[in-house]
Amino acid sequence: MDAKVSSDRKSQTSDAKRGGWITFPFIAGTITGLGLAGGGWSSNLIVYLIEKFNIKSMDAAQIFSVVNGCMNLFPVIGAIVADSFLGCFSVVFISSLFSLLGIIFLALTASLDCLRPPPCTEIGTSLCETPSKLHFTILYAGLAIASIGLGGARYILPTMGANQFDKPQHLAIFFNWYFIAAYSSKVISATAIVYIEDNVSWRLGFGLCIAANLAALVILLAGTRLYRRDKPQGSAFIGLVRVVVAAARKRKAMLSSRIEDYHQQQQNDEMIKIEAVTPKQNFRFLNRAALKIEGDIRPDGSIAKPWKLCTIQQVEDLKAVIRILPIWSTIIFLSTPIGILNNLVILQALTMDRHLGHNFKIPAGSFPVISLISGFIFVSLKDRLLLPTWQKIIHQSPTTLQLVGIGHVLSLVSMVVSALIESKRLKIAHNVHHQQLMSALWLFPQLILLGIGEAFHLPGQVAFYYQEFPASLKSTSTAMIGLMIGICYYLSTALIDLVQRVTDWLPDNINSGRLDNVYWTLAVLAGINFGYYLLCSMMYKYKDGGGGSGSDDN
Repeated sequence: MDAKVSSDRKSQTSDAKRGGWITFPFIAGTITGLGLAGGGWSSNLIVYLIEKFNIKSMDAAQIFSVVNGCMNLFPVIGAIVADSFLGCFSVVFISSLFSLLGIIFLALTASLDCLRPPPCTEIGTSLCETPSKLHFTILYAGLAIASIGLGGARYILPTMGANQFDKPQHLAIFFNWYFIAAYSSKVISATAIVYIEDNVSWRLGFGLCIAANLAALVILLAGTRLYRRDKPQGSAFIGLVRVVVAAARKRKAMLSSRIEDYHQQQQNDEMIKIEAVTPKQNFRFLNRAALKIEGDIRPDGSIAKPWKLCTIQQVEDLKAVIRILPIWSTIIFLSTPIGILNNLVILQALTMDRHLGHNFKIPAGSFPVISLISGFIFVSLKDRLLLPTWQKIIHQSPTTLQLVGIGHVLSLVSMVVSALIESKRLKIAHNVHHQQLMSALWLFPQLILLGIGEAFHLPGQVAFYYQEFPASLKSTSTAMIGLMIGICYYLSTALIDLVQRVTDWLPDNINSGRLDNVYWTLAVLAGINFGYYLLCSMMYKYKDGGGGSGSDDN
């Protein structure tokens, strides 16, 4: 026993010596390398599918949405695996290997003529040869493996980085630099690497992605001895599922009003003493999960059957998540139109004049980066100019839900502007006497508005989830963002498919369709969703009873 305690103390001492700022260059290098690799192939995917695989434009946009959905849903699975079994470092390492393997598959399709259909001069017409089953197999395998890899590392890396620090001020500085590294790598990949793919060769572009991914792996492994390793503690998501299962298994049990009939949080020497309470009366059905019956408790007080008995705290944690779900659902329907716009703007750019001067032509796949840059710039302006002005006028900081609401409005305005600009583009495209294409710079206003909107609602969401999630779920609260974005991409795929089935607004040649009507429809849906959001936000009561300030100090 003494030997075991001594071993544990040595392990804790060794772990305490690890971590800190000495690990930051390795984590930042890994983030940057994976960002360059992932952004390099994903940003220009629609163009690659159209030009090299003869896939119709709308089908390419749908594939792009599915790939993005996978990249944003897999982090939830990765978080569960990291928390329950492997830890963050192992998940990041394995995900990086998957990412590398997937990009190698994509590079092979660009390098070997036998792995893609022959080139077609009349892109988008029936004259083009469609890919064979072998072509699709290699392509989809590469996309799936690369998506799993990039998704697994994207949200686990910041958690791994945060585990290296103890002081809150150090955490804040780390996250600032993390986002700078992540944003910078995405901007570079969506401009420089995409330009190389469009103007030099796809083989070289994907080769650079492989090199960046390899560099990320080498940098990650170089810091192995310095990282503070987190021990798997069990996933909070699984704990929520256990509450539902336990409540369902005891659905016929009678609820009690006595404190001693419910299982309280276990206490030990390292835990703060917790006052015994009964479950709250909201969502009373779930209270049965903490109701003790014969055979649930061992003689030492521990739970005998984890899927039949939970603590009151676990029950209340699930209730807190359920209270957040209406707000969360409004964010899904906010992000779905944004996902559609980011896909369709690439198709618009392909039909417009993308020249800047006589010699430089903006790659179509680089246009979505405009919203990223505008959002990045406005986040700084918002914190230094807008929020202090708000405080002077209103005499209090805006709440997190107010910030998200502003993002709703700006995204709605972006849809309206998109519809107006597309109407103008269609008129020029249909005018036989107008020989010159409309400048693609007209797409900038809608993308800038979209970026400013995201500068409000994305940080607002992160702050809201972090403030309102139960303490036991803080570390997984950001996974809700990834889950939301993943669902919205799948919804955008379904919505585009529905529009194609019901209307003729989205043919493969968008000059023959009514993309402006699609944007008007999205604007109407965004308006309805904003009304729903206002209702949910007015009914929501913050956990601390206050306003849930969205200022940086909180």
